[in-house]
Amino acid sequence: MAELIVIRHGQASFGAENYDQLSDLGHRQSELAGAALRDAGWVPDRLVTGTLTRQQETLASMGFGDAPETHAGWNEYDFHDLLSVRFGGDVPDPVQHDRKTHFRTLRETILDWQAGGVQGARESWAEFAVRVEAARSFATTTNAKRVLVVSSGGAIGQLVAATLNAPPQQMIALNLQVKNSSMSKFIFSSRAFFLHEFNATPHLAAADRAELLSYS
Repeated sequence: MAELIVIRHGQASFGAENYDQLSDLGHRQSELAGAALRDAGWVPDRLVTGTLTRQQETLASMGFGDAPETHAGWNEYDFHDLLSVRFGGDVPDPVQHDRKTHFRTLRETILDWQAGGVQGARESWAEFAVRVEAARSFATTTNAKRVLVVSSGGAIGQLVAATLNAPPQQMIALNLQVKNSSMSKFIFSSRAFFLHEFNATPHLAAADRAELLSYS
């Protein structure tokens, strides 16, 4: 069986005009994640990212030098668009800048989106689910034995939920648990795909690294 490790990007720039870039903390998380894999003797023989800057910066900071393949199916859902549609283009300031309010509202919005609401969004829930599955297929249709993917929390949540045949609503519960730079491991063959480990952060486990843990 081959192994797939899907890493969530390091901390991005929450509340900034350009969210799609790593913070200084995000670069540090990514460096530590890459070092932890090398220390464990786990060196990938295939690299894949989505097309988002924060995903590609994460891989670069992890220190694996080969140029990755890209697949847009690993990208995050467009939460800016979903919130804008929900609020008619006028997203309240607390939803944009207060973390607690943002993530509570995001959860409500995703559940509505899954149920067929948020009409007019650029991407439907069904389209999102289909592209995540296409990304999984792309990453695992390979002769590589160790595949490393850098993705985002929503895509990872959906991948895990689909793998476990969980109800769609479980996706957002998983999504909101996914830590920056965390590792979710799957094992696969041409006929099988199994979850082996979810949301692990061995590189942040030491007591003196507790302040490096983040979720957005």
